[in-house]
Amino acid sequence: MTLNLKFLRVQSGMTLEQLAADSGLTRSYLSKLERGLSSPSIGSALKIAAALGTTLDRFYGQPDDHDPITIVRAKNGKAGDVDTHLSLVAGLAPDRTMRAFIVRPTKTAKRGRIMSHHEGEEILFILSGRIELVIGKRKETLKPGDCVQFDSTIPHKLTQVSSEPASALVVIATKTN
Repeated sequence: MTLNLKFLRVQSGMTLEQLAADSGLTRSYLSKLERGLSSPSIGSALKIAAALGTTLDRFYGQPDDHDPITIVRAKNGKAGDVDTHLSLVAGLAPDRTMRAFIVRPTKTAKRGRIMSHHEGEEILFILSGRIELVIGKRKETLKPGDCVQFDSTIPHKLTQVSSEPASALVVIATKTN
């Protein structure tokens, strides 16, 4: 992802300052992303991709593919990101309006992590462990099998609250133009 961000930014003729202004993120944060010192949340990745006029699949280095059926085999899935504990598992084709991720929030996400927000609608299905969802001023503790659907423009974040590792399937639907 590190190489793709800088490549896509340079390819589009943008400076870090222009990308920061267009994405609403700071120049220093974008610089850290380009150097591999930080990893974007889903919301930040969506904002950067939109500012670059590209899709998440190109942002994450997936090939453009116009096949109406997309299958991502377990052995070929986008590897998880160690910092955000996020794996892109579906929605790799550029013309798709939905993206699916497996997210593995940590206990440390509770302290200091800013809340994410992005265009679209989000579905969160808890696979394992217990996860605290903070959405706006509301807090919910979710367990395996629980499912939440919400407007993802509302600031939100996930934190593991169980002693065992937690994971959730996150599906984000964005509007098409």
